[in-house]
Amino acid sequence: MPETSLIPSARPSLVDHVAEHGTQSASYIETIESDFTALSGADIADIAHFLCVLHGRHPGVVDHAATKTADVVAREWLVEAMDGFSAERAFLTTLTVAAGPISGVRTEDQSNATVLAQRKALEMLSQSDRNGCALGASFALVLDWQAIRPLLEKVAVKLSIEPRKAILPSAEATRVLNTELSQSSAVERAINFGVDQILTQHRGLWQLLEARKNARNAS
Repeated sequence: MPETSLIPSARPSLVDHVAEHGTQSASYIETIESDFTALSGADIADIAHFLCVLHGRHPGVVDHAATKTADVVAREWLVEAMDGFSAERAFLTTLTVAAGPISGVRTEDQSNATVLAQRKALEMLSQSDRNGCALGASFALVLDWQAIRPLLEKVAVKLSIEPRKAILPSAEATRVLNTELSQSSAVERAINFGVDQILTQHRGLWQLLEARKNARNAS
């Protein structure tokens, strides 16, 4: 009988982990990618509005992380990410205004309250004093935004807005920095925790938007 290894399997690379557990894994994103034309005006308004609620406010995840991070190695990455998300917030606001107001799917709809609670959770996460936690959240946001951004560009075109290129740190630069900072097991665990919390909130957002779409279609 072959000997069973007691060593736990290594966590996938940061980029692969985000791809497997983030936005790209959401069934709603798969549906949209297969047929974007199936989205109604209300669906598009939902996407713009709720992403703006979650990430359209300043200071955001990366801004908070920058105030919590003393590591000089991360400063260049953080500055680029802050500048990039400043532009992304403006883009989200433009899309939200163009898409128009959202419509409740039922009288007792609590969608706004749910996403506001998500935003509060992200604010707490990105202001954590645990070394590496806020950076992990920032890493996941930047990487998962690469899956979100193509959808926003399609939304922009649908709304007759010309999308411009995002200026966020590359996946490779993010991976390299993560590897460099993860030499300490304690920091690595904190980074991974921050990563997973962001991905959980993003999956929850797409599940909410899918449920709203399904509720409208059923009514």
